[in-house]
Amino acid sequence: MPAVSDLTSHIGYLLRMVSNAVSQEFARKVADEGVTVAEWAMLRSLYGGDGIAPSALAGKMGMTKGAISKLAERLLDKGLIERTGNPGDMRGHSLSLSPMGAKKVPVLAGLADENDATFFSVLSGEEQDRLRGLLHMLIDKSGLSTMPVD
Repeated sequence: MPAVSDLTSHIGYLLRMVSNAVSQEFARKVADEGVTVAEWAMLRSLYGGDGIAPSALAGKMGMTKGAISKLAERLLDKGLIERTGNPGDMRGHSLSLSPMGAKKVPVLAGLADENDATFFSVLSGEEQDRLRGLLHMLIDKSGLSTMPVD
């Protein structure tokens, strides 16, 4: 039988192990606030803006227009976003946060901060900065642009 590498020798496996734990705990926390991680990502993407066309939001988030439409419908039903028509184009519209959505984003961001603190407090501030820098470098060098929402 040929020798094969151990699972824990693979960086991807280790990243997935950490990512799953961090993501699953965060998903539980935002679920208590009535949203999914994907919905949180859309809310955060809309935060601080005046409204954006769904196609532009899809590009910003690295998602399909269909996925954005589904997320938007769920958030509209929850009263967290608003759809505004474009007077210059009867087919066009913009998405923006509702007042309730604008209040919810800082709460959800606080949960994200707490979640990071829970998992990454074992690293010093310098180590966290270094890890963040390495991950950004991998993202940039690999040309990754899809927002992780699952």
